[in-house]
Amino acid sequence: MKSSFLRCAGAALLPLTLAACMSGTPYVDKNLGMAATDLRNAQIMNPGADRNMAPPLGLDGPAAKAGYDQYVKSFKAPEKNTSSFLIGVGR
Repeated sequence: MKSSFLRCAGAALLPLTLAACMSGTPYVDKNLGMAATDLRNAQIMNPGADRNMAPPLGLDGPAAKAGYDQYVKSFKAPEKNTSSFLIGVGR
C-alpha cells in the first residue's frame, strides 16, 4: 500500500517539479518576428511617400515611352559587336 501511494504521488509530482524548472523565453517571445519587420523597414526608401501629394519629378510621357521602346527594341535585334577580340569566337 505504501509503495503504491509513493509511486502515485511521485508520478503526480514529477510533472509539477519539471514544470517548475522550466524557464520561459521572454527575450525570444518579445522579439518574435522583428528580424523580418526590420528587414522590410530597411527596404522602404520613403515610408511617408503616401502622404506626399506632389507630382513626381522625372521624364515626361513621350520621353519615357521612347526610352521604353528603345529598351524593348534592344532585345529584338541586339547590336553586333565588332570587337576584334571576338572574331572567330563562337563558331
